[in-house]
Amino acid sequence: MSEGDLLHIVTNDNIGPTRITLGRTVIWGSLAVLVVVSILQVLQSFGGQDFGFASWRPTLYAYILFAVCLSWGQVLIKGEHGKRILFVLPASLFVVSLTVFPLLFGLIIAFSDWNLSAPDGRKFNGLANLVQMWNDPFYWNALGNMVWYVLAILPEYVVAFALALMLNAEIRGRKFFRVAFLMPLMLSPVAVSWMIGKSMLVIQPAGPVIRLAKTLGYPSPSFFSNPLTAKITIMLMDAWTFIPFMMIMILAGLQAIPKELQEAARVDGATGWRAFWEVTFPLMLPVSVTAVLIRLIFKLKLADIIISVTSGGPGGATDSVTSFIFREYRDRSNVGYGTLLAMFYLVIIIVVMTVLMKLAERWMQPRY
Repeated sequence: MSEGDLLHIVTNDNIGPTRITLGRTVIWGSLAVLVVVSILQVLQSFGGQDFGFASWRPTLYAYILFAVCLSWGQVLIKGEHGKRILFVLPASLFVVSLTVFPLLFGLIIAFSDWNLSAPDGRKFNGLANLVQMWNDPFYWNALGNMVWYVLAILPEYVVAFALALMLNAEIRGRKFFRVAFLMPLMLSPVAVSWMIGKSMLVIQPAGPVIRLAKTLGYPSPSFFSNPLTAKITIMLMDAWTFIPFMMIMILAGLQAIPKELQEAARVDGATGWRAFWEVTFPLMLPVSVTAVLIRLIFKLKLADIIISVTSGGPGGATDSVTSFIFREYRDRSNVGYGTLLAMFYLVIIIVVMTVLMKLAERWMQPRY
């Protein structure tokens, strides 16, 4: 064995029981400090006891101490193997600090009465926010609207697939159309909402679409005064923005299909719709499922177009959950209740995405 190969071999260190005991003591001692400080911090926040914590910084310092002691303890216990763990452990602890702690802090706020306009500050109110959510018709209306917004992904997928098939074919100006169809994706949804919703479709002052309708002798169309029309208009603006995203993913999948398969299908007599349904579409299932799931994630965050154009109106007909929560924060300054709504919506998203991913995985499994 050459000398260079020895660099990839980690030898067992002579680690005695005293060193192992010291390492475990350091780790468990720092963890105990973190748990005690966290409990005292929670008791001060909800129980009313004063332990002298002006902020959550003691918990942060205790976590930093635990992270350092955990890394040191790994080296004490595992020696050279512990040093290799240090390449991953600090990054993992940093990710935990950026995800777990904000989530825990959000749960604390969710069960608090915290209105920024109230002089009393934040107070623990138990399940009061949950009861208020259960009896809030506007929140459930926003959840119902999200069902329609999510169902709109299916026609968006059909249009995106059709455009991808067209751009994958040998047509004139194919490169030009590819760039032109991608332009909506390059725009911010806020820019789209102002460019189309506030400038072209607005009645006062009359936008280009309204003036064109008057010129042609039609009555002035009202896009945002009727609940159904307003919802459809929001869907169309959102679809115009994000259909190119699915289109480019599907186009990439189409270009990855070997031409030999398509030629073999034509030799076997599969042409037109039959070739698409029996060859192209099954091969595109993984790409299609990925595109739809990613589009679903963006759809569940739909808010900017609604906030900029309708603010949820008329009468909450266009409200999404995210836009409703935004107004709960901005207009009512109700941080505690708004956070509970966001946490409940997060649970719904996790459940829905988990179920859909399981169904997609089972659906794409080959059947023999």
